[in-house]
Formats: sequence, structure tokens, C-alpha cells
Amino acid sequence: MNPDEVRSRLSSVEDPDLDDDIISLGLVNAIDVDAETIRLSLALGAPYAPNESQIADRVRAAVADIDREIELTAAMPPGLHTDEEVLPNIQNIIAVASGKGGVGKSTVSVNLAAGLAKRGARVGLFDTDIYGPNVPRMVDSEDAPEATDDKTLIPPEQYGLKLMSMDFLVGPDDPVIWRGPMVHKMLTQLVEDVEWGQLDYLVVDLPPGTGDTQLTVLQTLPLTGAVIVTTPQEVAIDDAVKGLRMFGEHETPVLGIVENMSSFRCPDCGGSHDIFGSGGGKEFADEENLPFLGAIPLDPAIRAGGDGGEPIVRSDGETATAFQAMTKRVANNIGIVRRQQANTHAKTTPEQ
Repeated sequence: MNPDEVRSRLSSVEDPDLDDDIISLGLVNAIDVDAETIRLSLALGAPYAPNESQIADRVRAAVADIDREIELTAAMPPGLHTDEEVLPNIQNIIAVASGKGGVGKSTVSVNLAAGLAKRGARVGLFDTDIYGPNVPRMVDSEDAPEATDDKTLIPPEQYGLKLMSMDFLVGPDDPVIWRGPMVHKMLTQLVEDVEWGQLDYLVVDLPPGTGDTQLTVLQTLPLTGAVIVTTPQEVAIDDAVKGLRMFGEHETPVLGIVENMSSFRCPDCGGSHDIFGSGGGKEFADEENLPFLGAIPLDPAIRAGGDGGEPIVRSDGETATAFQAMTKRVANNIGIVRRQQANTHAKTTPEQ
């Protein structure tokens, strides 16, 4: 058995999203064969994404009958990274945004991060709302970051998440009254001075709107993609369009649309009530030719979990299942973005 024979077998492994095999797509970084082991490096960039796990399973099946141990690793091609890249130890950075406040964006951020951690990923959660940070309450974290001798910050951890928020750095009732340049400076320092370590995903909870914080994040962080949160009502979707256009102007892929507060299931009568309308988020996604990441119901348990610091995605039930499904779709769409990048890199890089 030699590398060419292994490569021939891998040409039968289809990517479930990109409609071609992994050899043609350039998703095999390296094949090494010796008398005891076959070592394969795949260009997969979304750890614990269901579809990338499926690709890995198909690869193992393609070489399962060979009398050798199989060692499988995943890494994006080296040419896609630079030594000067901001946060080089973080594989994927996901911005969660909304055009207006009150649509449950922080709830989606917290449950997305907790959902990814529940799947086994190494995850950070960065609350960038300088004026109204509330993520620490939503994950029941009161521990402040630890300062090192090098004047960096070690983020506290909760539910397997590394956390950073302005709420850790000011008093719980102290207002932050800053102009744009001060916001930019603080966010830049938090990006540069926090020791996040090795992460598969960093979820960045943006404040509402399209202001100074959003611009700083877009200009500072190498975002893998963005998630747009809206409710079904037209006034929320009107503002969500602005957030969508903001990411388009900065060439940031939009991973999809989440419709929050989709419907309310009455615990007394068992009926479902569309308090904020119905289907607006799905229609918005369809009009913009974007993935629809799911509809999250208006559930009192979400409020209780947010106030009590227990993300509902970690529990059981219909609403938890909706958040878990959303998490899988986000991870899968990140995988598509990353594999498309690897495919483009393969097409533009001469073979060695």
C-alpha cells in the first residue's frame, strides 16, 4: 500500500455539502504510509461539526480494510494563516449580531457557546457590549479574571466556557459612559491582553446596532462568520437587514439567520401563539439566500435559565432541542466556509 493507492480510495469519499470528493476539493493535506501506520491530514476546520465528523468517518471506512493503524488529524492548510494573525490560537471566531435590541441576541450567543462546548469543543465567549454587559449573569459567573505578571488576563471559566466581559472589570451597578475612541481602545486591549489559549470557537456577543463596537470587532478580529438574530416581526427584520449589510461591506460570511421568540406554547391550554408574528426570520433568510438556522420558541424556561445562569441548551426538552439543532447548523456552516477556503487555496497553490 502506497500514498497513491490511499489517495485513490479517498477519491470515493464525498463531501456532504460541496458536491464533490475530498481529493478533487483539495481537502487532503497529506498522506503518509509506512509498514504499520497510515497517517492522514484532512483540511477540516469546524471541530465537532456533524458533517465534518461524517467526512472523517467516511475516510476511516474507505481505508478500514487495510492492515495498518489509521491516524487521522484535521488542520487547515498552513498557507491560510500568517504569523501576524490576531488570536492565532483560536480556530474560528463567530460574531452574533442583531440590528436592534430586545431580540434575544445574548441568549442565542450564550446557548450557542454552551451548545458547542456540550458537543466537546473548546469554546470562549466574549461579551463585547461595553454599555450593557450581561453574559456573566446568564452563565452564573462571578469570578473576575486573574491578572498575570505580564499584565495579561486569564479568563474565568464556567460550563466549559472561557469568559470575558466588561462586567468583570467594573462594578455591577457602575455605568460605563465612554465615547467611541475609548470603546475602541478597551476592546482592542481585551482582544490583545486576554489569554484565551487554544480554542476551537470564540463566540463574540455584539451589542445591538451597527456602531463603534461592531466596527472595532470587524476591523480587529478575523471573523469566520456571523449569525444574525431577529424575531419574526417586521420591525426587527428591518433592522436585521442593516446588520446583514454591515457584514457584507466587510466581506464577512453570514452563517445564517436565527428566528428567536418564534412562538409561545401556552402551558395551560397547550396551544401555540405567534405573539411576534410567524415565519419572518425564515422569509428573511429565503429572500437573502441565506441559511435558516432555526426557530427558537418564546419559552419562560429561557428567561429562567438566563436569570438563573443555566443555559437552556444544556437541558432537555423542546426548546433545548431547538438550540442544539441551531448549534449543529452553525457548526456545519462554519465547516462549509472553512472547506471552501481550503478548496480555493488548493486551486491557487501549485502542487509541491
